[in-house]
Amino acid sequence: MPFVSPRKVWHLGIKELWSLLRDPVMLLLILYMFTAAVYVAATAQPETLTRAALAVVDEDESQLSLRLRTAFAPPQFMPPELVTPAQADARLDRGRATFVLVIPAGFQRRVLAGRSAELQLNVDATRMSQAFSGSTYIQQIALGEIDTFLHRGGGAAAPPVDLTVRARFNPALAPSWFGGVAELVNNITMLSVILTGAALIREREHGTVEHLLVMPVSPLEIMLAKLWSMGSVVLAATLVALLGIVRGLLGVQIGGSVALFLAGTMVHLFAVTSLGILLATLARGMPQFGILVVLVLLPLQMLSGANTPRESIPWLLREAMLAAPTTHFVELSQAILFRGAGLDVAWPQMLALLLIGAVLFGVSLARFGAAMRR
Repeated sequence: MPFVSPRKVWHLGIKELWSLLRDPVMLLLILYMFTAAVYVAATAQPETLTRAALAVVDEDESQLSLRLRTAFAPPQFMPPELVTPAQADARLDRGRATFVLVIPAGFQRRVLAGRSAELQLNVDATRMSQAFSGSTYIQQIALGEIDTFLHRGGGAAAPPVDLTVRARFNPALAPSWFGGVAELVNNITMLSVILTGAALIREREHGTVEHLLVMPVSPLEIMLAKLWSMGSVVLAATLVALLGIVRGLLGVQIGGSVALFLAGTMVHLFAVTSLGILLATLARGMPQFGILVVLVLLPLQMLSGANTPRESIPWLLREAMLAAPTTHFVELSQAILFRGAGLDVAWPQMLALLLIGAVLFGVSLARFGAAMRR
């Protein structure tokens, strides 16, 4: 291994930071992705059903049907609209109602007689965010009202089994907790690749690489400078996002050590910044680099387990993704931030990230050195 001068690596890294400070677009991107993007990703989708449009066709006009009509109230549902069957179809066709509940004639009489009684629920399934959860809500509310109506004179029989549900790590089952952390993890990977790759391509386009060729610096020193400078920027932004946005604004209870998470992030940054340099050596310009980033990052993020559990991924892809740094970083992040894991649990992922980073760094150094010698 050639001799590495820490002084040269330090000054080359400072040069990279000054170059980044002169790029307002990149600074705005960093600011947005570690503040607003994390907050919006966590809060853009409502945590529960909210203001769903419901219409009711009441052909029974009984006391029970009136109870069912008044049971659906804000904030889950807008006040139900009483319509005719013809009007119900028109509202579904025009998107003015997501749900239409049809109460047939003789419904209360059948219920009181203990006979089979049916309710019809028509759902506009094009509104996917409300269709699935809303159907379950309506079923539970309707069954609850019917049970209350039947046992209003006396207490209902106690069920033979009582199921008690306790949710760990996210007691309120708030999707914003998971969404904010998942977005932060994805943005760490994305910005690390973009910053290091763009820094190398920017030097090539501005002719700075030719200046470096006549200076007494080695490709290894240039790469190390880019890695520590861009990695430190992402690490600082990660700390701000974790403490200011995730724990501050979103109120996520961080279960483990922030210092341990930052240590794992540093190892991950070593791998993904090396990946950014590798992509930059393959691209001939910034447009081509952008296409490569999209083609590489989308599979890395979609199959890493950040958005869906790895167990739901086909076996071949699941095993292949063990060679990707994002897979291990997602496991590490969730274990530390959600489950309060310590180093005794997180060290296998950190070791895997270190090995993957070493391979990527070696390949990137070989290509970068060959490109500088040409």
